[in-house]
Amino acid sequence: MKLSTIFQQRAAFDFNFQEKRKDYDQILLWVLLCLLAFGLIMVYSASIAQAGLTNFANRNVFFIKQAQFAIIGILLSFLLYRVPMWRWQRWTKLALPISLVILVILPFVGEEINGARRWLSLPGGIKMQPSEIFKLVTIMYMASFFKRRLDVLTDFKRVRWVAVPIAAGVAFILLTKDLGSAFVVLIIAIALLFLANLPAKWFLFVVGVGASVVALVIASSEFRMRRISVMWQPWKDPTGTGYQSMGSLMSIERGGWFGEGLGNGIFKRGFLPEAHTDFIAAVITEELGLITLTALILCYGWIVWRAFKIGKQARDLELHFNSFIAIGIGVWVAVQSFINIGVNISLLPNKGLTLPLVSYGGSSLVIMIVAFTMLLRVDFENRKKEQGISYIDPHWDKIPESQNHAANPETEEGQPENELTQ
Repeated sequence: MKLSTIFQQRAAFDFNFQEKRKDYDQILLWVLLCLLAFGLIMVYSASIAQAGLTNFANRNVFFIKQAQFAIIGILLSFLLYRVPMWRWQRWTKLALPISLVILVILPFVGEEINGARRWLSLPGGIKMQPSEIFKLVTIMYMASFFKRRLDVLTDFKRVRWVAVPIAAGVAFILLTKDLGSAFVVLIIAIALLFLANLPAKWFLFVVGVGASVVALVIASSEFRMRRISVMWQPWKDPTGTGYQSMGSLMSIERGGWFGEGLGNGIFKRGFLPEAHTDFIAAVITEELGLITLTALILCYGWIVWRAFKIGKQARDLELHFNSFIAIGIGVWVAVQSFINIGVNISLLPNKGLTLPLVSYGGSSLVIMIVAFTMLLRVDFENRKKEQGISYIDPHWDKIPESQNHAANPETEEGQPENELTQ
């Protein structure tokens, strides 16, 4: 082969590569990957002492498991990124009843840990937390409903049944004593109802019902009431319900602005329960300082802003299902990261929620990676729509066939022909 031919092929490859880079949000992808890598490092640092205290033969056990789940999530993302969003809408019809059935049987067959049955044991020693799946399914279900029936939101008789599956899921989650996850699902649902322009009186009614349910659940539990009573003053009960918050605050105070150095945290060594899960933000602050925690908060803020921007762009392009998916994921990340960090600084009572992509937890990590894959896919379809390429369900009967194929001919699989021939 001549050298001129080789250089011509390389030039063509470089050109195509540059074009491919325009099809996805590089900055968002790299931010997510860096956040995932940072989480693995902090799980290792926060859990190695805990593994030693619980007499694990391998003190790296939590890090190894987290790395395995991260690999599973990344492999899934490679497969799912190629799935068009209209297929996710179809899958909602199956995912919703399956997730509800799992939540129904969970209180009876789930594994009890720390007095709560939130985990379902699977073959291979894997523990799945169904509430994490239901958070994503809630977004998918509401996005699918609004995309198909956005015009009936002013008719209460026709729209009232949208709340039944969500209310059932929240009730089943509460039966597993997981108020934190139930609260996140409620906030996601309320935020999407607001963005769908639900009439004000009905929206306020939904907010009132949700707040009443949360207040009733808290008031009916003496343990939750004790947590509320010492939420801002944990030193009132330093050996009881305030113990975790006291340990977290002292860990943060010790770290100061610049921290004691990676791996040099003290409170994770038996003084701070759940250091690698619920209170990993306290370990980050003790070892890397408040400046790192501030950067982490800004990182989550940017991800949420980017998700909302992608959702707005999808709405402007009339991709309504995609729009609600992106915004729902943004709300999810915002609420869960706010609650986790709020618990660590004793602003909120402990709720047992992980810090997205950072805390230890297989179900949370894999589902969050899948959610961010969907967000990247929405952004991809936005960019393609701007180029004149649409990914439309070929069996969606609400769009006339002639309109479906006029500008963008589609194959039977719903993929643009020019995409398949590249």
